[in-house]
Amino acid sequence: MSDTLTIDGKEIPYRPGQTIMDAAMAAGVYIPHLCHNPEFKPHGSCKLCMVNVNGRNVASCTMPAASGMTVLNDTPELNGARRSLLQMLFAEGNHLCPVCERSGNCHLQALAYYLGMTNPHYVQFYPSREVDASHPDVLLDRNRCIMCELCVRASSEVDGKDVFGLSGRGIQTRLVVNAPTGLLGDSALAVSDKAVQVCPTGALLIKRQGYRVPVGRRMFDHKPISVVQTEGGHD
Repeated sequence: MSDTLTIDGKEIPYRPGQTIMDAAMAAGVYIPHLCHNPEFKPHGSCKLCMVNVNGRNVASCTMPAASGMTVLNDTPELNGARRSLLQMLFAEGNHLCPVCERSGNCHLQALAYYLGMTNPHYVQFYPSREVDASHPDVLLDRNRCIMCELCVRASSEVDGKDVFGLSGRGIQTRLVVNAPTGLLGDSALAVSDKAVQVCPTGALLIKRQGYRVPVGRRMFDHKPISVVQTEGGHD
């Protein structure tokens, strides 16, 4: 037996313990997000999943569902705020979609299309970030990292290795590697680790696979991110 809440006027069932995000996705209602993955504990860092509940904006991935909630999700105001957040993510990194191996499979890029983001709006920071190619099977390109901590959580909660972490503050925040040298090649990371699979951008890339599937035939080339993720795809 389940209770219900409403999202954009649609009645949505939920089970005890579910968040608004859990209930929405189970019902096929898409709420934009980047840092959320149903396999890990809710994080609430990207704020793209912000919804309005009874007049107050909250992160849907951490807010428990409750009976009688009136939730607004797909509104011009919320989508405008989400576009601004995406624009800041693009401006704070070095995301060159036309030449990125992850193009067509990138959640950041797909969300930009979904939300109608046509330009970064803000002045580009062009930060100086290191690329680590020391691992035989995995490339770490910090230029594409959006600090979502999915790889951090996957390495800790699933792989049990704690390979990744974040260090620094503000624009100086960086993804760091748990190894004596700080290099990925000297860490415990294996290409089969969950941490490698969950990166939503091209920050972690499996080597020698980049263009096996041509651009134009990739996941988000065929379906928008709203369809892919409500169907259960979190690759």
